[in-house]
Order: sequence, then structure tokens, then C-alpha cells
Amino acid sequence: MATTTIVKYSDNYPVLYGDDRINLKWPERYTSIIGGVKLSFSGFKNIFSNPLTSVIKIGAGGYLLNRGITGHCELYKQIGKMSTNPINVNIRSSFTVNKPRHRVYSFWRKLDNLPLFMKHLESVEVIDDKYSHWVLKLPTNVATVSWHAEIVKDEPDEMIGWSSLPDSAINNAGKVRFQDTLDGKGTIVDVVISYQPPAGGVGAGIAKVLNPVFKNMVDKDVQNFKQYMDIDNDAEEYDEQRIIIIE
Repeated sequence: MATTTIVKYSDNYPVLYGDDRINLKWPERYTSIIGGVKLSFSGFKNIFSNPLTSVIKIGAGGYLLNRGITGHCELYKQIGKMSTNPINVNIRSSFTVNKPRHRVYSFWRKLDNLPLFMKHLESVEVIDDKYSHWVLKLPTNVATVSWHAEIVKDEPDEMIGWSSLPDSAINNAGKVRFQDTLDGKGTIVDVVISYQPPAGGVGAGIAKVLNPVFKNMVDKDVQNFKQYMDIDNDAEEYDEQRIIIIE
């Protein structure tokens, strides 16, 4: 039985404050204040010649001024952005594979095996023992996104950790742990994949939309991996074996 959960952090510490926390950075606050002043001034200037339009401008200007002065945007709060810190999303899945731990680790450590069961990955090119190049297929195959990653931790038969390099199109990281089952015949696999959407409210909105998409991807990847590992092949044969694609 596999379990998958999504935990979204709007900041890097627990929410200890009220609902009116600052969630706008200063450049955006300055823009709101300037825009609010201009709209309000235009509204007051034409209040007698065009009262309806002026009232709308004054109201919009007041909202922007309040947004800039307080640093709080209610719309951002509604989509989950509660502070100015980056939004980090962790997707975790835990499942059991009926293969010894060293074989499961060996298969996963060869990163170019990952697209065999991770259908959202078009390819992973291993450059050397540390660096690799990843290509991600976006939903409905509308486009691809690529980045370089590095292995940041490698404990044989225990754990693998990787992270995208700075300035990647998608900032992401992951780690997978391998533990023996109680009977010693299988392996418990615990996977955590983290990503950071673009900054600002747009990024928070993107995260909210993509969460169920990523969860569905991980669920399918887990099932594909379990089925693939159930094929009775030795880890040493993975280079030459005929690839069986599991849809």
C-alpha cells in the first residue's frame, strides 16, 4: 500500500501570527502606493465632472494604498501566500517493493533509469557520478523544461539525495530512503520531492494549481516503479534488458 501526501509551506517556520501578516515585498508595495496615489488623485480631480468613475478610482486607489502601506494582500492570502518567504512544496510517498534493499538502491542510483517509471520525465542524462541533466514533460506534452542537478548525498543502500543547480528553470530537490521490511525480503522506499514555484502571488497560485497534478504524477510513478521492480531481473542486467513501458 502506497501513501502520498502533499505539505505546502508558505514560509520556513510555523504560522504564529494573525491573518494580516505581511505578504508583499517592498518593490510590489512601492508599486501599489504609487498606483494608489495616482488613481486617488485622478478620482478627486474629476469628482464633479464624472462622479461615478471618480468614486471607482478613489476606491481602487484606496485599496492599493492600503495594500502598499500595510504590506498585506488579501488575494495572496486566499491562494496561500502568507508571508514574503518563498513557498516550498514537499510531496512525500512511502511504499514497499518486494526486492532486496541493495537491488532497489542500485536501480534508483542509476538516474537514467528514472524515466522508465516516471512518465513525466522525458530523459535523465547522467554526466558523471555527481551531475546529471533532466528533461521534464509538462502536462499534455505542451512543452518540456530542463535543468541540471547534482547528487548532494549518497549513502549506498541507504539514501540518495539530489538537487537542481542554482538558477534552474524549476528549483527542486529530492531524496529517497531505503529500509528493510520486517522480514528482510523487501524494501520500504520513502521518497520526498520538493519544489519551489516562482516568487510572488503568481507562484502561490501556480503551486495551488499544480499540487494535485504533481500528486497524481507521484501516485502513478509509485505504481509504475512497484510494477517495474516486480519484473524478475537482476540489477546488473538493467543496462541490457529490453525496456517494458508500463502505462
